[in-house]
Amino acid sequence: MPHHYALGQLHRAMARLADLDDPAARDRAAAKVRRWRDVLEGMASGRVEVGSRTPVADTPAWVTLEVAHGGFATGRYLAEAPLTEDEAARLATLPDDVPGRTNRERLNLWYLGDDGQAELLDALRRGHYRVELPEDAALPVVVLLLDKGLAEPALDLVAELRPLMHRLRFTPRFAPTPRPSGSAVRLASVGTVVESLRAVRVPPRVAAMRETLGVWNPRYDRLVALWCATVEGDLPYLDDTGAVRGGWPCRRWPADWAEQRVRWLDDYTKTARRHPTTGRHAHPKGNFTRLRRALESCPDGSAALSAREVGWIRRALANTLTRHGSPESERRAALRATQAGVVAAPTNAALADLLARRLATHAADGGLSSLDPIAAPVSETDTYEIPAETPIPDHLLRKAARALEAPVDELVRRGIIASGETLAAVLPQLTSRLVAAGLDDPVLTGLYEQTYLAFRRRRGLLLLDLAHQVRFEELPWVSVLAPCRSERLDDATAAHRALREASLLALTAFPHALLPNPLVHELGALASRAGLRLPLVEEVAADIFMGTFTTKWRDATVVASRTMAGTLYARYYDLPSESLWTVRPRSRVRWGKRTAKDFTELCAERAREAGRSRSFVTRNGAVLEQSQILTTHNLAALVAGLDLADQLGDHAPDLATRTFAWLVRRLGQPAEGHAALIQVKNAAYAWRQALFYLSFCTPEEQAAQADQLADQVRRAGLAARFGPAVDGLLGVLAGHRFTATGTLPGSPGRRFLGWAGERHWYLAEPGAR
Repeated sequence: MPHHYALGQLHRAMARLADLDDPAARDRAAAKVRRWRDVLEGMASGRVEVGSRTPVADTPAWVTLEVAHGGFATGRYLAEAPLTEDEAARLATLPDDVPGRTNRERLNLWYLGDDGQAELLDALRRGHYRVELPEDAALPVVVLLLDKGLAEPALDLVAELRPLMHRLRFTPRFAPTPRPSGSAVRLASVGTVVESLRAVRVPPRVAAMRETLGVWNPRYDRLVALWCATVEGDLPYLDDTGAVRGGWPCRRWPADWAEQRVRWLDDYTKTARRHPTTGRHAHPKGNFTRLRRALESCPDGSAALSAREVGWIRRALANTLTRHGSPESERRAALRATQAGVVAAPTNAALADLLARRLATHAADGGLSSLDPIAAPVSETDTYEIPAETPIPDHLLRKAARALEAPVDELVRRGIIASGETLAAVLPQLTSRLVAAGLDDPVLTGLYEQTYLAFRRRRGLLLLDLAHQVRFEELPWVSVLAPCRSERLDDATAAHRALREASLLALTAFPHALLPNPLVHELGALASRAGLRLPLVEEVAADIFMGTFTTKWRDATVVASRTMAGTLYARYYDLPSESLWTVRPRSRVRWGKRTAKDFTELCAERAREAGRSRSFVTRNGAVLEQSQILTTHNLAALVAGLDLADQLGDHAPDLATRTFAWLVRRLGQPAEGHAALIQVKNAAYAWRQALFYLSFCTPEEQAAQADQLADQVRRAGLAARFGPAVDGLLGVLAGHRFTATGTLPGSPGRRFLGWAGERHWYLAEPGAR
């Protein structure tokens, strides 16, 4: 399976590369092709073992690997990078007696000497460095430990790093200014946003259109005027039957015609070098080409032209004059004025470049305190190419807003953070300050923060056999700092407060969505820092599910059964009582981990409601869905563990309303095949979230929400297909219970689940697309 997946990804990447023209896009696509080739070559040679937490042979778990989409290691080390210009300059100054097999090893070893340590210490104390990969912090930790007189742990760390010093960079990038720090967060640095803005290009078709309108149409009009000057009588035109009427060209020759002919042809030659003709002006049988070739063929009148060629000149003139009018006509002038306005309008690429130049006045690795200065309309001092007062388009301002530094809730409110995944991406900026708070040395604190952020940027691996991702504390230059930490009560309090705020924000900002795994990991880090044991569980992919769950899932189910007892959620999904899990829990050890045998068996039993399937992915998906139902997928753990019930109760009606509205919109979108299956699955997950929120509403609010949902479904034209789900909810609210097959006796009502063994009943309804 992994080999087939990787091979399919390679084929898709190669097809994508073949379709691209933009150089930057082709470079990115080529890099993706290279990564998938590396994956396949590594698997074939046995150097890469898919599913292991140490997938690359003879490589410690702490090494930061290059990881392709889906968690496949390519076999490359990200810290094994060519020397930068600054590093090459430093290398050139090193004494000849600095040892090392490679240039990288010589640099690493030099920084362990007296002069190198002094340089590193100075940069660390002034904050003039950046940790881009976790490995960048390794030698700085060694130097700080030696500076504190902790020689033994420092030397132990050097011994662990020594086998890879000839390959990996273990020092940070030096910077001219300290790294900004504070309570605000941002999605991207100013430098990253500037790069994305400078990558904006005029699409080839738009560029060709602008050249046609601004470059070739005016020259075409002059060409038409030249030939019109040779017409005797009325200018040619097309009658209602398409026949050419009017006078003939090449019957008279103005005195300056030959001079104008030479001038036009010279201009054409020079212009064509800079702006090759495209579209209809390049077509060999087009009006432009016929008139140009005729012009080239008659330096001394029409003697060199055949009667047939003169007829084509007449036909070409009739075509354009009938359609657009003569070169001096108001009709053609109005058309060209409109087209000139199109050409004069600034392109998105020009405005993006202007925005990039505004941003470039800020620190590249910092953020923006306000969008107002860069969002102002174009001024006369900005550029002469773009008219003053031209507004900056919203879609470009949204790009720039990624660099805005503000509290998390403000970025959510502005729509800059628009998903749980994005929230997970910025949360480490807050978590890093909290996990580093136990270090009394401010220099060490700053290094720890940057190391944590760099670690959170690592891409996760595809893991099997219940293996877990490498943890931050497993980095040897992090674990060696444990004696330097001092746990303080106020640090735990701050972490607890941040955890509450982040959790409530995730639940209220994106109520329809499961908490994504990166966010679950970050919330788990905050919980650990706050001294809380919250059983937070991850979403598991159906195609790599190993058929069992660790005891953490049972712990989460205990919390869910206790928290949701007697609620609408418990009745709808037939949650078991807490005592089922606590009286006689059954466990077993698999792959060295304690697993919850009773929880696994119950999930498998409940998954029978989805029906039988020949697909192991579908069978796994149905089991995993039941695990999410039983645990509420972290909702109960957060609400109970952080005492959020009262606050959630205030928001619950609105959250349920928004989630149901999202669900109806999602189901109303056309989808076929696999996309339809994903649509139903995501809708069922949102449905489950909505029922959780609805459980914190009063009975009156629940009834009102159900009636409102029924009306929304009816107005969306989904009543025939989704009506059974609504009827099922109404039946449970009325006190009825589902059968083991998920139906309501004497009613069309059905329990809405996302996975089905055969065709899902929602998709099988009459009228399904």
